[in-house]
Order: sequence, then C-alpha cells, then structure tokens
Amino acid sequence: MTHNVSQLLTDNVARDWIADARQLAVPFGKRASEHDRDGTFVSDNFAELREAGFFSAGIPAELGGGGAGFQDVAGIIREIGKQCGSTALTFAMHSHTVGANVYKHRRGDDSATATLQKIAANEWIISTTGANDWLQSSGTAERVDGGFRINARKRFVSGCVGADVLATSVTFDGESGPEVLHFVIPRMTEGVEINETWDTLGMRGTGSHDVIYSDVFVADASIVARRPAGKWHPMWEVILPTAMPLICSAYVGIAESATSLALESAKRRGADLAGAAGELTNALTVARLALDHMIHLNGDHNFAPGVELVSDILARKAIVAESVKQAVELAAELVGGPGFYRGHAMERIVRDIRALHYHPLPLRRQQIFSGRVQLGLDAIGES
Repeated sequence: MTHNVSQLLTDNVARDWIADARQLAVPFGKRASEHDRDGTFVSDNFAELREAGFFSAGIPAELGGGGAGFQDVAGIIREIGKQCGSTALTFAMHSHTVGANVYKHRRGDDSATATLQKIAANEWIISTTGANDWLQSSGTAERVDGGFRINARKRFVSGCVGADVLATSVTFDGESGPEVLHFVIPRMTEGVEINETWDTLGMRGTGSHDVIYSDVFVADASIVARRPAGKWHPMWEVILPTAMPLICSAYVGIAESATSLALESAKRRGADLAGAAGELTNALTVARLALDHMIHLNGDHNFAPGVELVSDILARKAIVAESVKQAVELAAELVGGPGFYRGHAMERIVRDIRALHYHPLPLRRQQIFSGRVQLGLDAIGES
C-alpha cells in the first residue's frame, strides 16, 4: 500500500472522510485497467477501504461507526469514482443498505440499530440483490420448522465475492397470497454458491455475479421484511431516496475523471477546442446540479417518504444518466484517438458510464412512473 492507513484512522468524529477517500483511492486508479482487462473483482481496493474503516463510515458514531453524514458518504463515492468506477459502484451498493438502516434507526427501529452495530463492530460488507427483484422477486420459499427453505438464483449481485453478508428476497405463497420475503444471511451459509457469470461491456470489476441458493435454511429471525408480491410497498420510499443519490455519485465521479482527462488534452492543443470544452462543461454541470438536488432531497436521512419524493429522485437520476453519458462522449471526442485504445482510462470510462442506464428506472419506465404520479394515478399501473 502506498499510503499509511493508520494515519487515516483518526478520531472519526473529526475525520475528513472525503479527503481521506481522495488519498486512499489513488492506487485504485492505477489498478483499474487491470481489473477491467481481466474482469476480476476489486478485492484489493475493498481490503484497503475496509482497513481504513470506510464500510462503517456512514454509521452513527454512537453505534460505533464513523459518523459521516449522507452528503459525505456521497462525496466518498464520488472521489472513488474518479479513480475506479467498479470500486465506487460496489461501495455504493453497500453504503445504500447502510443508509436505509440509518434512516430506520433514527425512527426507533431496533432491528436496524442492531444491524448497524454489527456492521460497525465487524466492518461487515453487505451485498444486495440486483434491481430485477424490484416489485416481484425470483426464487421460492417453503415453510419449514423454525424458518424457510430457500431456492433461488439471483442476478447482478454486485460485490458478492467480497461480501460477508447477503441481502436478498424470494417469493412465498402465503395464506393471504404471494408474498416477498426479504432476508439477510452470511455469505458462507451452506447451500449458497457464487456462479461467476459477470463478463460484461463495462463495470467489469464489480463482480456482479449470480448467487445460487440451493435448499438454504433461513431462520424466522433472519426475515427482515415481508410485503405483497407485485405491489408497491413503502419500503421503496426509503430505499430509493437513499440508494439512487449514492449510485449516481459513482457515475458523476467517473464523468468528472473523464472531464479532467479531456481538458488536460485540450489545453495542449489550443483555443480551437474552447467551444467543445464549454459544451462538455455544461453537460457535467447539469449532472452535478441534478445529483446535488438528489442529495438535498435526502436531507441527511431526514425526508418524508412518499411516491412524490421517489418520482423526484428517479427523474433526477434520469437527468444524471443522460448528462454523464453526454459529458463522457464529449470528453472522449476531446481526447481523440489515444482514448480509443484498450488500456486508456477514457476507453474504460466510455464503457463504464453506460451502466447507469440499467439502474432503476430506465428512462421510459421512469417517465411513465413519474407521469402517473403527476396525474394522480397509481405509480406502478394498478389503477
């Protein structure tokens, strides 16, 4: 390691988490092309983040965490994104699960408090199911003595190979109709297997493989939520205002890195590129403003849940997605031919930035969702 982690582990209450992330992430950028080329998980970067206490950064200090606010956590992710998009995105996936529990802890949820204390005490890393478990879910649960027997195959489980804990859901045919059961179990639980399927265009270092659950026993105590299958549930009104600003922070960081590369290149070639540089600046500014407003809407976990807020968050996510893509495309044009080569950071960034489109909700689905909310209709089309 090229830095002294012990120097970063100062009094967490007074700690400048963003500055520490900026320093810690520099080697991540040097390793990014290797992880991208080989499609390997960024385990070395995760090890350094864990050693420096970042996986508990967003947990309140009174629970043993770092005491970083929501805006600081977003800033951490953004700094990491400037160096390695895959590391930033997988860290964001863990951080939004922490953030949702912070929201619930502040409202007296004892289960959330206990979860945060365990993460802080052990510097646990959490990996969650991908967005294909949005309203329905995949997999099945069978009632057995003391819990459930689970069988499922989960896709897009970012960071699963480096996780200590897996959080996912399955469908259960309950007495009142199909339910979705949400549960948390250790990754090393018997019957849990990682199938290394992640070989993709971009975000190749996230290790977003499939996780297979074969006759896995999940105790009743491990069920953290139950909801009707296929219906909107208030839990999304907490998860999405927490998750989307953090996920978008990774991509804004990536776009900022592309912009820096482009402007450095343009400065060497003269004033003829001023118009293109200004167009790039405008696109990045739109993304930054939309992200800043998402973070403002979260209010450091102090927001009133509702579909209107979710609509506002998802609309701004769509703006960020379009703007960072535009910014990166403009940056690639400014860099020119060198950025077309494998191993150049710009070539990787062009591929990585496209992944934001696939986070919920893709543009047309977001437009329908927000449009229905504005028209006073059921947000997901039940009426």
